[in-house]
Amino acid sequence: MPDISKAVPKLDEEEKMSGRAVYVDDIDIPGMYFARTVRSTVAKGRIVKIDVPKLPKDYHIIDHTDIPAKNVVKMIFDDWPVFAEEKVTHIGDPIMLVVGKDRAVIDDICENIAIEYAEEEPVFDFRDSAVDYRFEKGDAKKAFERTARHIEYTYRTGYQEQAYIEPQGFVAYREQGRITLIGSIQCPYYVKNAVLDTLGCGEDDVRVKQAVVGGAFGGKEEYPSVMACQLAVAVKKLNVPIKLVFGREEDMEVTTKRHPSTITLRAAIAEDNTVAALDAHIKLDGGAYLGLSNVVLSRSMLAVTAAYTIENLNVAGDVYLTNTVPNGAFRGFGAPQMIYAIEMFMHHIAKDLGEDVLEFRLKHLAKQGDMTATSGHFHEPIIMPALIERAMEMSDYRRKASTYAKDESNHGIGMSWFFHGCGFTGSGEADHIKAEVKLEKDIEDKVHIHVAAVDMGQGSKTTLAKVVAETLGIPLADVVIDNPDTDFVPDSGPTVASRTAMVVGGLLARAGQRLKSEWVSGETVVVIEKYKQPDHIRWDDEKFHGDAYPAYSWGVNVVEVEVDPHTYEVRVENVTSAYDGGKALDERIVLGQADGGIAQGVAYGYLEVMEHDKGKLKQRNLTDYMIPTAVDTAPTRTYLFDNPYALGPFGAKGFGELTLVGGAPALALAVEMAIGRKVTKIPVTPEVIMELMKHGKH
Repeated sequence: MPDISKAVPKLDEEEKMSGRAVYVDDIDIPGMYFARTVRSTVAKGRIVKIDVPKLPKDYHIIDHTDIPAKNVVKMIFDDWPVFAEEKVTHIGDPIMLVVGKDRAVIDDICENIAIEYAEEEPVFDFRDSAVDYRFEKGDAKKAFERTARHIEYTYRTGYQEQAYIEPQGFVAYREQGRITLIGSIQCPYYVKNAVLDTLGCGEDDVRVKQAVVGGAFGGKEEYPSVMACQLAVAVKKLNVPIKLVFGREEDMEVTTKRHPSTITLRAAIAEDNTVAALDAHIKLDGGAYLGLSNVVLSRSMLAVTAAYTIENLNVAGDVYLTNTVPNGAFRGFGAPQMIYAIEMFMHHIAKDLGEDVLEFRLKHLAKQGDMTATSGHFHEPIIMPALIERAMEMSDYRRKASTYAKDESNHGIGMSWFFHGCGFTGSGEADHIKAEVKLEKDIEDKVHIHVAAVDMGQGSKTTLAKVVAETLGIPLADVVIDNPDTDFVPDSGPTVASRTAMVVGGLLARAGQRLKSEWVSGETVVVIEKYKQPDHIRWDDEKFHGDAYPAYSWGVNVVEVEVDPHTYEVRVENVTSAYDGGKALDERIVLGQADGGIAQGVAYGYLEVMEHDKGKLKQRNLTDYMIPTAVDTAPTRTYLFDNPYALGPFGAKGFGELTLVGGAPALALAVEMAIGRKVTKIPVTPEVIMELMKHGKH
């Protein structure tokens, strides 16, 4: 491979295209039982009484009384029960499993289980904060006192559903006295550690294997641990293989979503019309349980200034518990909400000041050496001016923006600038994940990659195999990478946070260098490499101070729209993007990520509506919840810049999340131009536009 960026056929391409790929629901074990979850039908209350009909032979109830150890799903906080005990906190809260051989009989049993509740007043608004974070940079208070003009806006975002192709699912069974789980998952060791806690058993008593995964987008990060704990309890009690696979409606009703947010930004304007200080308050709806919400909040706060440098900051963030479906991991992990808000805010400040929007934003653009929001530094070169110029040139932005701003054609064009921190925040990689990888050369000189990284459609098998093959100088066909199995792979960390290529790939490249030096043909050689934090990275978790990420990827999106003057429907006409993700390890895979990411990000801005009515989601299938089809997806042009990161494999940085986070603000700014009204809420649906046309501000 003379250039690692040159595309090769994906390693799982034939398996998936031929239909031979084995997903969870394809797994059939002799004597298999099936499970269905009985869930709360009220948003908040106490369980007074449960009446279960007489069960036929070989049909069983599994609930909290069957849990051998902790009735808690191991995450960050101990607040998410495996099964509800005395109380329920959202519609869909799992109370028990019904397990048996025939799904129709199971359905009948579930329909005839009567649960009596003492209902309590549910909470759906932001009241008491469950997580409260704060940090400062410079002296925002003094800057506000010294400036005469202050500008404030509040921005709101809604739910977003991951809408992966394959719903959540697991198969669990006993083998040689221990429990094995095969699931559609992103994080094998998250699942294993959660099950160990719930069962109270030893490390060797649980095995977790990854089936082929039909998409995830963060939705299979923490939620599979809930299902796995429930199923493991059932298998331990019944000693039979059991399958639990959600239907689409159940999946959408009860699994985690992107956090709705309310973000208030206030700027102190200096005499030269620059932003002297920014005061920000980010409020996230955590839903019924905290799960990963505190980490989502922290990443949202860290993105507060996005691609800009502002000297003085006062940043506050809160997660509020509500009696709604729990919210959690989703591609971008809190950054899309914040980047939408700050991009709109910088645009609105410029408009309010009568400044040229482009020039105003350029004056604040971050440069190499600048201090980040958390008083760390941008250590690597920032080539944003080149990205901006290329995106504007490819989209004809200047001419179109000038034309659309003057006429009443109902057309608009919007441009967003953004970054995404690569890997876990701060000391997460070094102190918590502690990733390690293993390379094993067998006697036939085939090299086996042992990592916990999951290929969920993003091409990580191919990418990581290319890194190892190129490092060793051997054919790609001589590299073997299987789906993770915790019996064989070390914990290289979860498949999240745009870390797989940069962090896991970086470890594999270093392991490959060692294997190359220790290579003995015809003999088995094993090399293990462990993560080491770059020496220049310093981070204080308590104060949110220092270098939050070892590297940043950067991007520019330009979106062009037409808004129907009668129906207010938005039609996306063109999308242009330029990205700095370091070095592309496979150009076709990276462009595939770019196409999917921008479609998801743009749809977040105008199309994907999800709401609840007193805690019950209104959109529970892919007919009610609209995601973009091929008809909705506009012609898309993407340009990749090489800006290699010295510590990444062959210069690679993170990319998967970068391509989503800027789509919504670019879309919203285009709609704003088309209708001549300020947009402060997404998704900007026809109903929102109609209200803006009647009552919105210019």
